[in-house]
Amino acid sequence: MGISNLKALLHDISCLLGLSSCENVSFEPVKRYYQKVEEILMVIKLVLDAVHDAQVAFDESLQEEFASFSGLVNELREVFETCHPLMSKTYFVLQVESLMTKVHSSSSDMFEFLKGSDQYLHDKLSTATLEHCLQKIKHWGFDQTSALIKREVRNMGDNSDPDLECLVKITDSLSLKSNQELLIEAVALENLKGNVDKSDRKGEANYLHQLLALVTCMHEQFVLLKLSESYETVHIPANVCCPLSLEVMTDPVIVASGQTYERAFIQRWFKLGLTVCPKTRQTLAHTNLIPNYIAKALITNWCESNGVDLPESVKSVKLNWHSSLLDHATSGAAFDPHMAQLRNNQFTLSDSTQTLGCLEECFTNNGEIVSTSHPRSSPEDSSSGETVNGRVLGMDSLSSPASETRTIISDVETHIKKMVEDLKCTSMEVKRDATAELRLLAKYNMDNRIIITNCGGIPLLVNLLLSEDMKTQENAVTALLNLSINDDSKAAIVGADAIEPLIHVLESGTDEAKENSAATFFSLSVNKENRVMIGKSRVIQPLVNLLGNGTLRGKTDAATALYNLSMFHKNMVKIVQAGAVKYLVELMDPAAGLVDKAVVLLSNLATIPEGRSAIVDEGGIPVLVEVVELGSARGKENAAAALLQLCTDSSKICKMILQEGAVPPLVSLSQSGTTRAKEKAQALLTCFRDQLLTR
Repeated sequence: MGISNLKALLHDISCLLGLSSCENVSFEPVKRYYQKVEEILMVIKLVLDAVHDAQVAFDESLQEEFASFSGLVNELREVFETCHPLMSKTYFVLQVESLMTKVHSSSSDMFEFLKGSDQYLHDKLSTATLEHCLQKIKHWGFDQTSALIKREVRNMGDNSDPDLECLVKITDSLSLKSNQELLIEAVALENLKGNVDKSDRKGEANYLHQLLALVTCMHEQFVLLKLSESYETVHIPANVCCPLSLEVMTDPVIVASGQTYERAFIQRWFKLGLTVCPKTRQTLAHTNLIPNYIAKALITNWCESNGVDLPESVKSVKLNWHSSLLDHATSGAAFDPHMAQLRNNQFTLSDSTQTLGCLEECFTNNGEIVSTSHPRSSPEDSSSGETVNGRVLGMDSLSSPASETRTIISDVETHIKKMVEDLKCTSMEVKRDATAELRLLAKYNMDNRIIITNCGGIPLLVNLLLSEDMKTQENAVTALLNLSINDDSKAAIVGADAIEPLIHVLESGTDEAKENSAATFFSLSVNKENRVMIGKSRVIQPLVNLLGNGTLRGKTDAATALYNLSMFHKNMVKIVQAGAVKYLVELMDPAAGLVDKAVVLLSNLATIPEGRSAIVDEGGIPVLVEVVELGSARGKENAAAALLQLCTDSSKICKMILQEGAVPPLVSLSQSGTTRAKEKAQALLTCFRDQLLTR
């Protein structure tokens, strides 16, 4: 059968298991999550090795399961490979738990399939053994910290008081057990948000803003509890404590931002490679330290006035934060997050090295959504949000005072309900204005999206996709795109029979409407079950038409939508039959600016015979070889994977690839590419060698 999806999957699992000795997975909480992944993958690999030894042909459904699971394994590997101590642990946990949940579901499905088919079992793998492994998978347990994080984010959005016990659980799971670790986490999230802001991905920036608000809340709790402790009967004021150590300063120094810290602690901060002010998050122009003699004199005077021996006070103000938090929660004491006055949203960060992975939601760069791995680059506008009664409805509501935030939420909900009612109006002008407002309201704020969905806005917006007024249609499809960020809204959109109306927009709308219709299909097809339903419609041909004849952004959106749909095996044949390969080969021209998007989809299509034939017929081999030589790291990896699929059981295609001069770039890739690229390149070179030996 050649190089099967199963063999590729086993290679991918081995690569992930091979990270066990890497520094990337040696610190908490990464180490804990990696060990859980390692635990289940070793069970899965044991079974799959036996299935592979059975040497039988697999049907399409099982091949699809192998390919889908391989994709999850590679995503997990990428998450662990990019880990480092200064990354955002909150963001990491959201990523890894989402993928682990998918691994749990996918592996269970795969094993249930194998359990029902004795032909796939090798002699050394009995049904009883398989059942035992299946039970291990089904009872595979791991932390569900992401659920706690999301719950607290929602509570903050609802202006509810923080659940202190829940905050303790989150910080424990994230290994954020000191003031410095909390500050590092805030800096990491702000760094991520800075990257997103530069790309104008407003939806994702909004979510990161809320995560940052949560971490800020945890930090404020820590500080308030620390400062509420007393030395004997003396309360220690905040201005004598270092913002980093929360201990009384003995050698206060001033940094470039004007803030004062204890010398030893700020030096330790700098040694970690951090060049931002811990308190203001400003990037520091330099790391020189200036003694603060005035602060030292004030601290000395305070200690003398209160009978506190300075060295002893530093030793005695240690605080077990976690037990104190629980005591505080049990007592029902009130919490005022504004007492600490630590929030400062005027942050400017640079030098980010952390790449953005895949939150469960996907976003666009013009305020509408698309995959974080396929960013778009045409901002819709530079506004920070819509206003109601003079108040901004964007991201800043989280840092507003509590009473004002409640008033804003109430005003927004009333306003949204009115806009939804206006969608029913007979006046086209009123409908046009209402869709425009709902589009903006859904653009920046998660709570707004929930309210629009709960108010019944989705079915009305779906109806307006068939509007003869092009601007109303454009606003309606873009509003649905923004709403589809939320999983519940995805289900509501599909449930409102939106697929055919979205296809109508894809075929007859304005350029922007077509782009956003394609992006909506991408967003909806993030869910596995939706891929099947969408693939059964007639959407693939219009998407392929947009891939070949749309604007640059339209082609990008069509490519991302088709890629998601191609993850369901039966859709791949339809994509090939619709003529996508011709356009994808054309988009491999670097001048088109879509090489990576085209090659990753070609790599998927190369896994089926129809796709391989089309790639050869459309002249895809030379351009794939060119990408192996000159493409990006990810492009080289996917191009090598596509070429490897093309070589499966075909000496003729091997010869064609050799004639294109593939050996030198493959040798280079086998030595310096990504882990997966090295494997694909080495496998190709082995394939070439075998072909030469059999001549």
